[in-house]
Amino acid sequence: MSLFLAYLGVSFIVLATPGPDTAITIRNTLLGGRVCGVFTALGISSGQTIWALATSAGIVALLVASEPLFLTVKYAGAAYLTYLGFKALQEAWRPSHQQDTAAIARPERRLTVASAYRQGLISDLGNPKMAVFFASLLPQFVPPGGENFLALLGLGAVFAVMTFTWLALYATVIAKAGDFLRRPSIRRAIEGITGMVLIGLGIRIATEHR
Repeated sequence: MSLFLAYLGVSFIVLATPGPDTAITIRNTLLGGRVCGVFTALGISSGQTIWALATSAGIVALLVASEPLFLTVKYAGAAYLTYLGFKALQEAWRPSHQQDTAAIARPERRLTVASAYRQGLISDLGNPKMAVFFASLLPQFVPPGGENFLALLGLGAVFAVMTFTWLALYATVIAKAGDFLRRPSIRRAIEGITGMVLIGLGIRIATEHR
């Protein structure tokens, strides 16, 4: 039990550290409301579940050990984050013609739940840090003598559920402050900051060593 509690503590520290998942969830919540934010979180946690399954089956270990495969995932993920960052900057620079109160109260939805889910899923699957995290950390918390496949899958699933809960909470808080945050000047400022953060994260992922 103490081993599992330690795992929960480490997982929470990882979750509480802002990264690409947090940035994408915030942006999609502002673009599409709480539902799109929640579906982004669902896409991210789905990606983590896939990573957990791949870790349990030994596929992630092969990916981490293979330099060409690892670099392919790394650069693809970095390119996707950079692409989303430039889209956010484009939104920030786009002139706004709906400045009145009615437009703020009923913001135009420019993101569908399907797109929100897909962005979350692709972003997480394209993050090589998840492969390294699951491959290096999860085995340390498998109980001695435990069934390796089920134990790793269970730990990964717990992390995915924690991620969904944490990011869904983010989406709810952002949505509650939606009327203020969606004011044209505020929204564009947040889009600009988020865009630069996503581009910076993409560059960091592409250039950093394991």
